[in-house]
Amino acid sequence: MNVAMRRAGIIGLGVHVPPRVLTNDELARMVDTSDEWITTRTGIKRRHLAGPDEATSDLALIAARRAMEDAEVSAADLDLIIVGTATPDMYFPATACLVQDRIGATQAGAFDLLAACSSFVYGLISAGQLITSGAINRALVIGAETLSRLIDWEDRRTCVLIGDGAGAAVLGPVDDGTGIYSGGVGADGSAGDVLKVVAGGSRMPMTFEALERKLHRAYMDGQAVFKLAVRTIPDLIKKTVAQAGWTLDDIDRIVPHQANLRIIESMVAQLNLPMEKFVVNIQEYGNTSAASVPLALYEAVHSGQIRNGDRIVLAAFGGGFTYAACAMVWGKN
Repeated sequence: MNVAMRRAGIIGLGVHVPPRVLTNDELARMVDTSDEWITTRTGIKRRHLAGPDEATSDLALIAARRAMEDAEVSAADLDLIIVGTATPDMYFPATACLVQDRIGATQAGAFDLLAACSSFVYGLISAGQLITSGAINRALVIGAETLSRLIDWEDRRTCVLIGDGAGAAVLGPVDDGTGIYSGGVGADGSAGDVLKVVAGGSRMPMTFEALERKLHRAYMDGQAVFKLAVRTIPDLIKKTVAQAGWTLDDIDRIVPHQANLRIIESMVAQLNLPMEKFVVNIQEYGNTSAASVPLALYEAVHSGQIRNGDRIVLAAFGGGFTYAACAMVWGKN
C-alpha cells in the first residue's frame, strides 16, 4: 500500500461499563426528582456508576483489552495510546500511561487528551491523521470517564444526567474503501463557563473553602449547553459530510454524543433526516462524556444498526466549548 495514499480505519472495538446500575426511581429517593421528570427532559432511564475502588484507568483497561482482542492485535503492535478523559486517575502520570503499563505496550507512546465529551472523537481524528501520514501504524484510542466522582448528588440539574463507562477503538491502515474520509474539530473558549469544574487546578487549588462551596463539583448551565450544541453540531456534520464528498442523503447512520435526547431530536429536525438514522442509547447509560460515542458505536455495530459498507458520522460536543465530527465508511470484519 502507498503510505502517502493510505486511509485509517477502526479495526477493533471494545467497551466496558461498571456493573452498578442506578435507576431513575432510585435517584428519586436521593434527590427531588422522578422517573417521569428525568425521562421527559433527558430521555435517560438508568446509568452505570463506578464502584468505590474503580478508577477511570480500570474502566479504560477492560475496554482496551476487548478492543485489542477484537482487532486481533497484541500490545507490541501498538504505536500510540490516547485516553480521552476529563476524569483522569490523577494529574500525572497520564491515565494513558497507566493503561500502557497494564497492557504491556512498552513500545507505544501515550498521552491523555482533554476535550471533555468531545475527547474520543478528537483522539480518533488525531490518531487517524498520524496513521494516514505514515508516522504510526496502530493506535489505541479510548474514551473513559468516572464523572460520578465530580457530580454533586444533591443537584438534580446534573446528577440525573451522568453515567460512568469506557469505550476503545484500535485504529490501523485500511485499503478497501473503508475508514475515515474526513474529520474536523473546533472550540469556542468564550463559552468555557457554561460547563466547568472550578477548583482543583492552578487557578484555584483545592482548599477547605473550595470543598465547602462544592467548587470541586461540576457546574453546568444546561440551557446554554443545549443552545451551543444545536447551533454548532448540525453545521459541523454538514461540513464534515461535504468534505468527505458525500451528501446527507448518503449517510446511513449518525452516532451523536449522548448528552440529552432533546438535543439529538433538535439535530434530527435541523438536518431534516429521519430519527432512525441516529444511534440513541442514552436511556441505558446517561451522559458518559468521552465514553459516549464509542459506547453508542459499539452497540450500533453489534446490534446490526451499522453494517459493513455503511457511511457513518460520529459527532460530539463538550465543555470548553469543544466539538468534533468525523465521517467514515464502516468496514470491520
